[in-house]
Amino acid sequence: MRADDLSSPAREIHFSSLVFDTHADTPQRLLFDQFDLGSRDAEGCVDIPRLREGGVGAIFFALWVPVEITGGAATRRARNLLDAVIRQIEIHRGDLALATSSEEIRAARAENKIAVLLGIEGGHAVDNDLAILRDFHARGVRYMTLTHNAPTEWADSSNAAPRHNGLTDFGKQVIREMNRLGMLVDISHVSDRTFYDVLGITRAPVIASHSCCRALCDAPRNLDDAMIKALAAGGGVIHITFHDSFLSQEYANANRALASEIATRGRAATEKFGENEARKLMEGQRWSDELIRAGKLPRVSWEKIVDHIDHAVGIAGVDHVGVGSDFDGAFMPEGMEDASNFPRLTEGLLRRGYGETDIRKILGQNTLRVMNQAARTGNS
Repeated sequence: MRADDLSSPAREIHFSSLVFDTHADTPQRLLFDQFDLGSRDAEGCVDIPRLREGGVGAIFFALWVPVEITGGAATRRARNLLDAVIRQIEIHRGDLALATSSEEIRAARAENKIAVLLGIEGGHAVDNDLAILRDFHARGVRYMTLTHNAPTEWADSSNAAPRHNGLTDFGKQVIREMNRLGMLVDISHVSDRTFYDVLGITRAPVIASHSCCRALCDAPRNLDDAMIKALAAGGGVIHITFHDSFLSQEYANANRALASEIATRGRAATEKFGENEARKLMEGQRWSDELIRAGKLPRVSWEKIVDHIDHAVGIAGVDHVGVGSDFDGAFMPEGMEDASNFPRLTEGLLRRGYGETDIRKILGQNTLRVMNQAARTGNS
């Protein structure tokens, strides 16, 4: 459903709104494949032409470091990813602008540029050092996902057995420092106990940059209704992600049943591509498509995204829901294969009865608001 296929009301709302995607893993492609964002590509999910077609005005690029990389090596990987993003912004300065605030996002939009923002995915990238956290902030990073799929030395992850029963004392220092800097705290990937520890100490609203609703898909990476309510009560925003395993219970169940086969394929991909995470992620998408065609995995429709948005709005209210695709880092549902398909969400929300004001909030205004609140906390 490109722009030409939209209803007239959907087209008018979508392309006059700030569409803000809070999570994409495209930096892996920029670093490992020296991918250039300027041309429409046959692979992956994100490039400038497809962002334009999708009406995306702002996007957080995630500096994701695999959990197997730790210490100084993790910091170097995150810095290399950041450098790769900055190079693309410099090359395509007519289309892209680095943004660190809502004001800079609006300025980019006024110049018909796409605002690119930076977020660290995995707190192990700061190597237990607040000075490194401050350095990333100085270079433009505006959120940090506290963990990835394993605990850090100071916070527990949703995808691993607990080591700390939530946040350690140092983990609480990290939250305080992020508040002071005006950096958004991202609780996607953290354990439930870590989540509540964060809410107990933060002075600013927090975000889930790419999570879905556990009531619709019982994955530990998703938030249950009580968590969504608590997030909203603190002014935060849950950004619904597009990953098949977090959208569809049927897909998640089938995926778990194939765990042994998927692990074998994963080892083969590592042997084939080494540290090239971009190639491994694309290989995974091809496997998923192959397994769907073979009937081993169910097809998942893009409309599941709207289901999760609708559920989250019902729990949290429309002021506390946004979107965070996980493009180039996860397996996308049919109809949302890349950024050019973003207009489907506006059409889908209109069909569910959402009005223009509420759609604009979900597409991006809620995220601007929470960025402002975090920045004001840092300045107070």
